[in-house]
Amino acid sequence: MKHAFSKTIIIALGGSIVFPNQIDWDFLRRFRLFVNREIKKGRKLVIVSGGGRLSRIYQEAAGKVVKVTNEDKDWLGIHATRSNAHLLRTIFRDDADPVVIDERYRVQKLKYPITIASGWRPGWSTDFIAVALAQDFGVPEAIIAGKPSHVYPIKNGNTLRALTVSNGAGDEELDMKRPFSELSWGKYRKLIPAKWVPGAHAPVDPVAARLAEEAGITAIVVNGKDLKNFGNLLNGRNFEGTVVR
Repeated sequence: MKHAFSKTIIIALGGSIVFPNQIDWDFLRRFRLFVNREIKKGRKLVIVSGGGRLSRIYQEAAGKVVKVTNEDKDWLGIHATRSNAHLLRTIFRDDADPVVIDERYRVQKLKYPITIASGWRPGWSTDFIAVALAQDFGVPEAIIAGKPSHVYPIKNGNTLRALTVSNGAGDEELDMKRPFSELSWGKYRKLIPAKWVPGAHAPVDPVAARLAEEAGITAIVVNGKDLKNFGNLLNGRNFEGTVVR
């Protein structure tokens, strides 16, 4: 499978890639080299940072003290994404816009080779933000670069559901023989929960999927850590992943 990109690339970089259990500085070093190669080709990259384990650390700590509302869980997650976003902006300081997009329309024009974005407000995941930025900047697709390499179907009772990844205890087993290479938004949205809940896992969350379908934005799900495959995707070669449109 191949995909052709324009000069502007929108990437939702999963927090599980940046901060799985602690900051993965070795990945960030390799990712910096990877991104620098792309911008030398004249491309502009918009990178939306997820919160990863940092979000859950705050949410779990608060939950041990008081009952935490979903809104507060979202705010804790948002500020975790902002910390990770500033980490990325620091790493790309020489080429990145000094302004991190932490609310919609904060940056009107992409003036720098790299622009970093974080979480915005409760109810809006970083998947949603990537899709919204694609819509705002006239980019036809957003790359969802997290842990999963594809969208997988999973049996849950008598229905098929989408699941990002299986980590063993407590997770249902993925049907590894049947990953989707391509599917429509209508079919995809039938696989996932209808509502967004903080900390929920889906390759593209329900709020982002709804906006993408309405705006005609394509999402490409790939494993963000596999930079060789990521490079194949960006450069029009065969890649492993799922295209949802």
